[in-house]
Amino acid sequence: MPHLEIIPVATRHQRKQFFNLPWTIYRDDPYWVPPLRIVQKELLNYRRHPFYDDAEIQTFLAIRDGQPCGRLAAIVNHAHNRQYEEQRGFFGFFESEEDEDISGRLFDAAREWFAQRDIEAIRGPTNPSLNYECGLLIDGFDEAPWFMMTYNKPYYGRLIESYGFRKSQDMFAFWGHVDMLEEVSERLRSLGHIVLDRFNLVCRPMDRSRFDEEIATFLHIYNTSLVSTWGFVPMSDKEVKKQAAGMKQMIVHELTTIAEIDGKAVGTMFGLLDFNPRIKEIDGRLLPLGFLKLLRNRRGLKKVRLISANVLPEYQSWGIGIALVARLVPDALKWGIEEAEFSWVLESNDLSYKTLTKGGAKITKRYRIYDYGPPDKTANAKFMRP
Repeated sequence: MPHLEIIPVATRHQRKQFFNLPWTIYRDDPYWVPPLRIVQKELLNYRRHPFYDDAEIQTFLAIRDGQPCGRLAAIVNHAHNRQYEEQRGFFGFFESEEDEDISGRLFDAAREWFAQRDIEAIRGPTNPSLNYECGLLIDGFDEAPWFMMTYNKPYYGRLIESYGFRKSQDMFAFWGHVDMLEEVSERLRSLGHIVLDRFNLVCRPMDRSRFDEEIATFLHIYNTSLVSTWGFVPMSDKEVKKQAAGMKQMIVHELTTIAEIDGKAVGTMFGLLDFNPRIKEIDGRLLPLGFLKLLRNRRGLKKVRLISANVLPEYQSWGIGIALVARLVPDALKWGIEEAEFSWVLESNDLSYKTLTKGGAKITKRYRIYDYGPPDKTANAKFMRP
């Protein structure tokens, strides 16, 4: 009989085995995109990351007959538990061969680790939180993921559900083609002008000469605007600075919008070019020359992921979101953008879901967050889509 053991990762060799496992799991998968290696090591806390100033992580490795065959991270996000007044753990960075014994024993090990911390409820996958890559792909396996979106084997959902996890929330990726943008561009421009005139609103791209200040504005509005969103926990000041530094070379100012009223920033929107084809080309290695290959000829990239359109709570009923999009669309067309993905959108975010649907955007991928154990206290999901 094959010998299977689950070990808590403790040594440098074990960390290397944990980190490298996806290259084995997805060896023959044409759609998998490797992670940026430096970033992944930080998010695993194998290199320092400020998320873990207020969180804990333990990674587990499944070894069968001496070979890695599965992995899982158990995460305690103390900021989440304080905000929602609950004891909840999270799982992430899950990979496994198609074997319920492997996945089941990995979850057993995580549950035991959580139990030592008086935690029974578990949510995931989060890598390592909802502010980073998260969700299990359950529909849309026929193309590669877009930048900073997850991808996994189709059987992962069965492995997770067979253990007893249940759906908590689904998230959607909406796709649009440039032809659709051209069709709605004039209508958006008209509606945008109405909002601009009514509220003395000014919309502009970010100022590259004040990059650090502008990124801080983006992330401040992100943190503030999402306070009532299911499961959201604001990023710490150190996380904000870390994200700003990581995005500095990738952000294209033409694909950003800042909305201001009397000089006060009240809303932001930004898109990131889909760097995934180039990340695959360099196999996730930024050094020694991967970084240059990643950023060369950015105008050759014709797909953009629209990550976030956020408005401060007191202005969210003003229609500012329309003005944000209206400013960005003409510059996206000038850039030569051919496709856009709006991701991700929570199923409980009824306004965004209906707005994108009415605008003709097509759902191309569905991702799922699972819960295990006691009921969710996170609140306010109005409904669940089938």
